[in-house]
Amino acid sequence: MRICSFLPSATDILYALGLGEAVVGVSYECDTPGGNGSPEVVVHSRLQKGLSSGEIDRQVRDFLARGESLYRVDMDALARLQPDLIVTQDLCHVCAASPDDLPAALTALARPPQVVTLAPRTLAEVWNDIRKVGEAAGRAAAAERLVEELQQRVAAVEEAVAEAPARPRVLCLEWLDPPFVGGHWVPEMVERAGGQDVLGRAGEPSFSLDWEKVLASQPEVVIVLPCGYGLAGVVDEFKSARLPAGWKELPAVRAGRVYAVDASRYFSRPGPQLATGVELLGKLLHPDRISASVPDEALARLR
Repeated sequence: MRICSFLPSATDILYALGLGEAVVGVSYECDTPGGNGSPEVVVHSRLQKGLSSGEIDRQVRDFLARGESLYRVDMDALARLQPDLIVTQDLCHVCAASPDDLPAALTALARPPQVVTLAPRTLAEVWNDIRKVGEAAGRAAAAERLVEELQQRVAAVEEAVAEAPARPRVLCLEWLDPPFVGGHWVPEMVERAGGQDVLGRAGEPSFSLDWEKVLASQPEVVIVLPCGYGLAGVVDEFKSARLPAGWKELPAVRAGRVYAVDASRYFSRPGPQLATGVELLGKLLHPDRISASVPDEALARLR
């Protein structure tokens, strides 16, 4: 089987299912581990490189206002690769290529591939998407085993924090200019890790708001996780951010509980690494109760 993945989370799922050798095409954001060498990039961003978060936000809004996609599918590459299976998404047209980007590309193929579209909003739906990809790729049993392992890891965190004397108030900032709060599975991850998400709405998209409402939420812990950024990028974004007057008076800032995390790997992508994200949050919120180890490069304290 020859597979093209249009988004990083699908690529993560495919590799976790042992299908790395079958992946022949990926998006420009996919950071695949070893396998069949380097799969060809078939999905490219139309956004300019090197933009600040504010500039990215403005350019994204311009594209959406014109009804244009943020992505370009390389039809010549698809024609060469002739995939049997394409995995795409229909959750966020900002985050990755979607079914709307496919029709013209499919005309370049001699035979139509199977197309699997993912659109999870909760952890349970992420696990179901793993099953869906496994079924389409002939790895249903492996997918079920992976889902069971991920569910057990999340349940272990929930059990460990169940009797914690307090559940900290947590603010998850998914963007800084303008401020967005994390949505979809992120508030659920906070809840399962023993916290209270003060602004996020479980199962619903992230949304922007003004800094006045951010300050009014009075979080005890702040997690900075700009969508699509690795740890170093998150730290840089925070250092250059224009934070509002009153930021330093937040309980989280006064207590030194403001953290950058590798958002791209452990929070933005609805795939297997979300279980590590729950473990990471549990470690931050209840360090005395979580024994699971998290990667050293996954987080940093912000001052």
